Amino acid sequence: MTAQEHPFSRVEALINTFADWLRHRQDLSEIRRMDTTQFDKIASDLRVSPSELDELVRQGPHAADELPKLLKVLGIDEADLARTEPMVLRDMERVCALCASKRQCDRDLADGTSAEHYEGYCLNAPTIDSLNRPVKQ
Repeated sequence: MTAQEHPFSRVEALINTFADWLRHRQDLSEIRRMDTTQFDKIASDLRVSPSELDELVRQGPHAADELPKLLKVLGIDEADLARTEPMVLRDMERVCALCASKRQCDRDLADGTSAEHYEGYCLNAPTIDSLNRPVKQ
């Protein structure tokens, strides 16, 4: 495809990125206006601490985007996991969102080396490994 066929694709991507950023800023602003009791109640309902909820909100809606990609690389069906172990998947998303190894994970995903390296830095590795083990009967 030439640039003439899709002259606005880069502009569209930039606009979409900026729109996502604005939505995130609005979400942060809304959270900051809540009183402590209301915020703590939401955290409790979600079964996370108020400080974790605050950090999750600051990380934004794409904070766990690596998890579905990693699961796919490892041959784990995310939809099946969501159906059979929804709380496990939710916890894995939380762990991923709060992860400090995003750069390494993104680099390995881009290089196609995640399967070989994720256990060295991924805090979800023990859970992933337990998902890959056959159940003893």
